[in-house]
Amino acid sequence: MYQLLADSVLVLHFLFIVFVLGGGLLVLRWPRLAWLHLPAVVWGVVVEMMGWVCPLTPLENKFRAMAGTNAYTGDFIQRYCLPLMYPAGLTPQIQMALAAVVLILNAVIYVALIRITLRPATCNYPKTATDSTDLPSGVSDESESL
Repeated sequence: MYQLLADSVLVLHFLFIVFVLGGGLLVLRWPRLAWLHLPAVVWGVVVEMMGWVCPLTPLENKFRAMAGTNAYTGDFIQRYCLPLMYPAGLTPQIQMALAAVVLILNAVIYVALIRITLRPATCNYPKTATDSTDLPSGVSDESESL
């Protein structure tokens, strides 16, 4: 049972990180999701910049210990992400770079969202000369005489 809880926390942790990184793309489709995504981005950036350990990591470790398996040291990124992305250990410089990636990625997405939101909803196409019904009275459509 505790092993299942530990694995569930691990999956939740992974999904949270994916949401922080790519949730802005969901916001493009569902703008109201920004109310959840922006606080998640702020939390993710602050945790990385301050060098904190996410509370989900000790929770997962507690469940692993209760299940009789080994808990790990470090944080989620050190344990699962860094071996995939970086050959060396997590340093403050890497944490700052990760925070910068999160900020830049989401800034680009939110700038696009703001541009889409502020764009006029309808486009007024110019009338063509062949649309004689909209010409003032007494003015003929010259294309008919050609």
